[in-house]
Amino acid sequence: MTEKKLLDTLDDFASKGIIADLWLRDDDATVPSLALNRLLNLSEQYSIPITLAIIPEPTGEALAARLEQTTNIDVAVHGWAHQNHAGPDEKKRELGLHRPLGTVLGELQAGLVKLRLLHGTRVTPMLVPPWNRIDPDLIKHLPQAGYKALSVYGPEKPDRLLLLNTHVDVIDWRGNRGGKDHDLLFTETAARMHEAHATGGMTGILTHHLDHDDNVWTFLQRLFKLTAGHPGCRWRSSRQWLHALSP
Repeated sequence: MTEKKLLDTLDDFASKGIIADLWLRDDDATVPSLALNRLLNLSEQYSIPITLAIIPEPTGEALAARLEQTTNIDVAVHGWAHQNHAGPDEKKRELGLHRPLGTVLGELQAGLVKLRLLHGTRVTPMLVPPWNRIDPDLIKHLPQAGYKALSVYGPEKPDRLLLLNTHVDVIDWRGNRGGKDHDLLFTETAARMHEAHATGGMTGILTHHLDHDDNVWTFLQRLFKLTAGHPGCRWRSSRQWLHALSP
């Protein structure tokens, strides 16, 4: 079947005593929903830790109460309001310097404070920029807003701030905006595992529960079933990762 490329990689890793680290980041959470329940149920069924990137401004007690019923769920800060402040000819961006630096940092600090009040120790002090875009000049100021790590999409590039990126996006945003072909996703995951082994990083899967079609849900179930308990890999939480790397 289509997962053979990934299974071959995992079996090869296991035979050599290599353990590939995986993590999953799901974006745009604000309130409980049927789609979120489906994701959380998969997490529980296969014991897969998930980091929910929550948009602070619109979220509240309802989501906090729902997550109290779960285990293996971390929380990261997904900007402030997921609002575009870029010009009409630019790519969408909330975390640019289109507004005063103090305004942007103030929102980010408020977002971290709000999510900590709602979710307590589930919160990882990691920023997930909306649309995976942030002005490079803003990154150096994130520690003063309370952040210890940053998560975007693509290979990690050396930076003073800890980076935990995602590398495999399950949705074809530029095409039909549905789930990508499973062959492609399993191949991309296997390729990233090899790259991560060479560089010492993790393999990050990126999901958006509100935008999943049946194809995505089927892929996630297949991925979790294949990897849960396999000796060639392990799923890790962002809190585990940050705790291990923080001084």
